[in-house]
Amino acid sequence: MRAGLLLASLAMLGTGAAAAQSALSIKRSVYLETRSEAGTSLSPAKTIKSGDRLVMVMQWPGTEAPRSFTLASKVPSTVLYQRSSRDGAEVSVDGGRKWGRLGQLSIGERLAAPEDVTNVRWRIATAKRPGTLSYSAIVR
Repeated sequence: MRAGLLLASLAMLGTGAAAAQSALSIKRSVYLETRSEAGTSLSPAKTIKSGDRLVMVMQWPGTEAPRSFTLASKVPSTVLYQRSSRDGAEVSVDGGRKWGRLGQLSIGERLAAPEDVTNVRWRIATAKRPGTLSYSAIVR
């Protein structure tokens, strides 16, 4: 039951005010990453457990107007952020109040680690073409 509720909450996470205002339709998906001797594969996450590796995917269709936008996503407290699919992602470790890059943000006296990330965002130069962004996480 817990895994089902977690999956539902992961799929329903909002994408942030900037993306909502852009009138883009953001499709969100959660995939389970499986590694084997044959390589790495992704499959839609149906059930998950602690330690599973997830890939959170956000997709948008192209629009006629070439405009920039910011796509932001809350990182659920039930997962540990690992990395973004695209260089240049900004993260927050305080719920979205301050933004920066890992290696620049601190919590008290120490540098923030990927596991401290509460939010992630990307600045998209144009919405004219369809796009996809993702980040990986591990289930706590």
